[in-house]
Amino acid sequence: MKNYILFICMSMIICCGVPAIPPIITGYSRIVNGEEADSTGFHFCGGSLINELWVVTAAHCNARTSHCVILGEHDLSSNAEPIQTMTVGKVFKHPNYNGFTINNDILLIKLATPAQLNTHVSPVCLAETSDNFPGGMKCVTSGWGLTRYNAPDTPALLQKAALTLLTNDCKRYWGTKITDLKICAGASGASSRMGDSGGPLVCQKDGVWTLVGTVSWGSSICFSPGVYTRVTKLRAWVDQTVAAN
Repeated sequence: MKNYILFICMSMIICCGVPAIPPIITGYSRIVNGEEADSTGFHFCGGSLINELWVVTAAHCNARTSHCVILGEHDLSSNAEPIQTMTVGKVFKHPNYNGFTINNDILLIKLATPAQLNTHVSPVCLAETSDNFPGGMKCVTSGWGLTRYNAPDTPALLQKAALTLLTNDCKRYWGTKITDLKICAGASGASSRMGDSGGPLVCQKDGVWTLVGTVSWGSSICFSPGVYTRVTKLRAWVDQTVAAN
């Protein structure tokens, strides 16, 4: 039985970052104590499609060519959704990934065949190296991770949550573990959780949803900010890897 990385996506048209069905995000809410999102194997990580052939996820997910990528999923308990089950062609873990510091926690998956883009499957825009996403900005994450820190199981339905980006406040929680390769969001019960790893943290910039971070790690009880890999710092590596392969 193959394990699956599940592509997390608010329904989008083919132009990156512009939802075909604009997401309604109340509150902005949370994945822990969150709400259902619009939009055979074991789900273990999330990911974000950046073009027809490439998916971004977390290095600590340890994706392999023996895994599959599922595109367009919403309800894990349903067999009626028009999902795409994609074979993994190659994986590229960041060469400087450090499992102790969790720096450079990013991995690229090249699909064996191109995804079919439609209103349920389309790429997210990647943050540019020069982009600035300030503390206090409201962004959104989504995934099938635990909805409560003590939940017995992960949800069947994709969850979404709005989180506030943090700046210096993050170091107050995590100290020297926070480097410029990381970005933090949420706190006080609003956070990504186990099962969300590799999934997206997206912020709306110039009218489009942009991948700012990928879920990396956080508190076991969700009352500290979640930590995400900062895409702006690793955009050059992504571009070089895609161009070379």
